[in-house]
Amino acid sequence: MREGADRAASMSAQPAVPRAAAATAEAKLTHPGKAILAGGIAGGIEICITFPTEYVKTQLQLDERANPPRYRSIGHCVRLTIQEHGVKGLYRGLSSLLYGSIPKSAVRFGMFEFLSNIAKDSSGKLDNKRSLLCGLGAGVAEAVLVVCPMETIKVKFIHDQSSLNPKYKGFFQGVREIVREQGLRGTYQGLTATVLKQGSNQAIRFFVMTSLRNWYLGDDPHRKMNPLITAAFGAAAGAASVFGNTPLDVVKTRMQGLEAHKYKNTLDCAYQILKKEGLLAFYKGTVPRLGRVCLDVAIVFVIYEEVVNVLNKLDGAEGNHLRNSVEK
Repeated sequence: MREGADRAASMSAQPAVPRAAAATAEAKLTHPGKAILAGGIAGGIEICITFPTEYVKTQLQLDERANPPRYRSIGHCVRLTIQEHGVKGLYRGLSSLLYGSIPKSAVRFGMFEFLSNIAKDSSGKLDNKRSLLCGLGAGVAEAVLVVCPMETIKVKFIHDQSSLNPKYKGFFQGVREIVREQGLRGTYQGLTATVLKQGSNQAIRFFVMTSLRNWYLGDDPHRKMNPLITAAFGAAAGAASVFGNTPLDVVKTRMQGLEAHKYKNTLDCAYQILKKEGLLAFYKGTVPRLGRVCLDVAIVFVIYEEVVNVLNKLDGAEGNHLRNSVEK
């Protein structure tokens, strides 16, 4: 009798081990669906906070040296814009970026989690080299699906405001005009430069973020990361991406402007900038971009992590509720 009871207890205890191990492994993976939702929320909040710096960066990049420069500095660009268009002038083009930021971040984090779930080892850890490739894949996906048409429309809107007779009165009217005049191809100007920019952008950011996170967690994957730590790591990742690919961002902006017809292709654009304006022209707008991107990446990673944590708690609570209902 005693042996039978021990054997029964042993058999009932055995399934608990693999079940617990499976639960631990699953806890280390983020479902792409959660990543899409969390990324979309994070992207929408972030762009509303940081857009004025994006506006100034774009204006400075469009202010070519070949013509007499209109803006003497970042402050001068801000003052002139407010004088001519009011504070709301700093938000010109926000609608196009807002409509795109939500799906952009959703695609970025969804694709990254999808790829990283495949690339993680048996313990659920993503090494630094694989994070670089996962980030590259996420950047290319967001460039093709969202960023290129969104950025093209935004740049055309901002550039249009600098002309004597602006022709775009609003987002939908502006998009209709662009498509009517140039077809859908008009919203995909600078695709090559955009893919290069976004691919390198996310490769650098996720590589730096993963490297810093792995360093911080060390041998304890369950160590809690304070949101301030996440923000600091995100800002560092953003700064690395700015210094790493601002030249690509400048070329992309020129290829998407209203005077993009001057360039035969992306390579010709880069050559003309180098020939007419010099090497430093590839880093025009770096300071305002640095401020925006560091804040951008810090905010996005913090909000993303917090939303994922909330979704995981809700998912866990729902799972417990279902298990309790079955047991009853």
